[in-house]
Order: sequence, then structure tokens, then C-alpha cells
Amino acid sequence: MTDIDPQITGETMPAPGVAPGTLHTEDLLVNMGPQHPSTHGVLRLLLRTDGELVVEATPHIGYLHRCAEKIGENVTPVQFVPMTDRLDYLAAMNNNHGYSLAVEKLCGIEVPERARYIRVIMCELNRIASHLVSFGSYGLDMGAFTPFLYAFREREYIVDLFEATCGARLTYNYLTIGGAAADLPAGFLDRLAWFLDYFEPKIDEYNRLLSYNYIFVKRTAGVGVISAADAIAYGLTGPCLRGSGVRWDLRRCVPYEIYDRFEFDIPIGVPGGTDDIPPEVVVGDSWSRYYVRMLEMKQSVRILRQCLRQIPDGEYRAKVPRVLKLPAGEVYLEVEGARGQLGFLVVGDNGPIPRRVKVRGPSFCNLSIIPHVCRRVLLADVAAILGSIDVVMGEVDR
Repeated sequence: MTDIDPQITGETMPAPGVAPGTLHTEDLLVNMGPQHPSTHGVLRLLLRTDGELVVEATPHIGYLHRCAEKIGENVTPVQFVPMTDRLDYLAAMNNNHGYSLAVEKLCGIEVPERARYIRVIMCELNRIASHLVSFGSYGLDMGAFTPFLYAFREREYIVDLFEATCGARLTYNYLTIGGAAADLPAGFLDRLAWFLDYFEPKIDEYNRLLSYNYIFVKRTAGVGVISAADAIAYGLTGPCLRGSGVRWDLRRCVPYEIYDRFEFDIPIGVPGGTDDIPPEVVVGDSWSRYYVRMLEMKQSVRILRQCLRQIPDGEYRAKVPRVLKLPAGEVYLEVEGARGQLGFLVVGDNGPIPRRVKVRGPSFCNLSIIPHVCRRVLLADVAAILGSIDVVMGEVDR
């Protein structure tokens, strides 16, 4: 019998060293993003897969790069505050706050008491709003549509408060050098008190709807486990670090602004089977990172209630020179943003424009663990892991 050319029949010749008739497979490169809905922005993950198993995951970033740091070195600090809104655009108040604190520390500006309380109120409201988007979109990634609608329903109340205060609903430019751009509008504190009473019971409703949902738990519990040692080694902060069981929060551990005046807890990931935690949960898994955010919303409500009781009358902004000159020297300052430690380095040289501006985006550092944690996981688990890390590409690319 004559040999038949495999190119004609479509048969596959065995690879060198592989016996004929033995099943031979090859890895497949899959592009997840930059337009994939579960990448939460223009993030591209290059996945090397062996069937349904992900062998390697490599993030490719830069699709949203806007030269933010270079812009900060060509404009005055007051002019750069609107640019900080575009870093983490889901928690823009926290970005305004962090940069303003760094410049104030460099220049020795003393912020009035009322302005400091206004800042905490806005940052904690924005933390809740950001975690609501994370909760809703994460449920959407896992196939649950209803939580997304619930989350945006409650977030709308917060955005309405922001709009009444500064006229904007996403990028605010409200917390600025010396305090706030304007005082709280009439009736704001009453509306805030009503919202807190309305919202706090909703968190338990969210937990019944999604957190303890059987399918959601199966998709997230025990998936993408990050140990405390790995979380620290990769520079993870925020809910990603606390989900691994590390009780570290700058608001409590290295207090800034007036956070040392408030009583609140630092939620961390705990083993399953205790405190209403599903038994499948492992400390540091995707479910733990998600659930820490749910608990943090309760703590933010707790802080806001204390702000309502303590906020004084007075000025909402210090008297800042129209042309603020930055003294020679440098300052690095970090705040606890919605996604972790957000840091700003500002270097002055006795002029109105900084010589150097550097931003430490928590999402950038949190994203760095993707190649480590996305090994030997199923293709469907990548969306669960990435969603639990909750990156915002504006502060990754900058």
C-alpha cells in the first residue's frame, strides 16, 4: 500500500518524539480584551490556554495612557486637581483629596476644621459609590443582572448629593488645595442622614441577593487565592490586601486628615464556616476580596454618621494665594482610596509649577499579581479573579 500525503487527507503528522496515534495538543493564545466587557476598561489580557486551562496570563496596559504625571509638571497644582479626577474616575473625590493633601503638606497650608469634615464625608460617600459599582459589575461578570440594577439605584442617591454640591456627577474637582471648592448646600446634611438610614439595610439585602447566592459562591469561593505573603510581596493594598487577611488600612494604621477621631473596624478575609461566611470560602480568594468591600460600605456608613454628629460651622477653605509657590523640597503622601493606597509625590523648586509629580495608583500594583494568580485556572475563572481585584484603568495607565 502506498503512503498517502497527510497534506491531502488533512491528517496531522505526529510531532517529533510523539508516538503515532498519541493525542498531541498545542497551547492557544487568546486575547481577552481590550474590549472584553469583564476587563472593566481597556485592559488586554493575553491568555495562553491548554484547552479550558489557563497556563499563563499577561496583562497589556497603556490603552488609556494620557500623560497625567507630565501634565502635572506643566500646570499649577490647582489646575492639576481636575486631572486627578480622571485617575480613578469611580472614586474621584479620593483622588482630589490625596493630591490636595500632598500639596498642602509641602506648602504648610492649614485646612479649616469644617473643610476637613467635608472632605471625609465626600471621600466616604465616594467609597460607597465605588464599591456599589464593583458589587454590581462583579455580579454582572458572574451572570447575575439584578444586583447591577440595585447597585446603580443606590449609587444614584450619592451622585445626586454630589451634583447638588458641585454640579458634577462623575469628575468633581471639588476637594481642592486648602479645603473644598464650595460649602455644603442647604439641606445637604439632612439628605445625607436620610440616605444613610435608607442605605444601611440595603447592604444586608445585597448579601442575601448575591453574596450568599449558591451559584455566585461556587464561582468565586476558593478561586484566585492570594496568600497574605504574596499580597504583601506584590504590593497589594486596599480590599485586595485585606481580603488576604492582612488588617491594614491607612485610615486607622497611619491616620491622616481627621480619621483618628472616628471609630470603625477594618474588615478582613476570614475562613469559611464562621460568621455567616460560606464554608467553601478560603482566606484570600475572590469571594473574600468581594465581601471585604461589602463590609467596608457598612464601616463607611458608620464614619459618616459620626461626621454628621461632629461637623462644626466655619470656613470651608483656607485662604490660598492666587499664585501658590511650591517651596523647594519634596513630599510623598498616601491616602486610603477605594482600591487601596493612592500616593502622590510632589517636588517643588520655589516656583508655581511642580518640578516632578508622581502617582502611585493602587490598581496598577494590584494588577501586577494577575500573572501569578491566573496560572492553572479555568478560562471562566479569569473573569472572576479580575473582577475581584476591581481595577480602574485610568489609574493603571495614567
